[in-house]
Amino acid sequence: MTRRGIAYTPSATRKYEAHGRLAAQLAMDGRPPITVPVRAEITADLPVPASWSNKRQDAALRGEIKPTSRPDTDNYVKAALDAINEIVVTDDSLVVELIAIKRYARIPKLTITVAALDVISN
Repeated sequence: MTRRGIAYTPSATRKYEAHGRLAAQLAMDGRPPITVPVRAEITADLPVPASWSNKRQDAALRGEIKPTSRPDTDNYVKAALDAINEIVVTDDSLVVELIAIKRYARIPKLTITVAALDVISN
């Protein structure tokens, strides 16, 4: 986002990313960051709107209705990769395979699974 031609990150986004960094640190439990190419799977579980009928809520939880509203999936991906950068991986450029899913769920959460790949590096 830009303000007067200067890039900035809104405070709500900064707080969200800080929470993600803390979760990444806890998950790593003192282990050093991964230094090889990785695969990342990012799942954004979103709350079902309470205003929806029970029938529509159930359909959303079964995956028959997809969350096409904002924020976009790529915003969740960026927040997730920013959160793990320098904590889970030495640099998020090491993410060479990526799966991103945005869906409805009973409990809202952002889950990131990172796995090192067996590859020959340059």
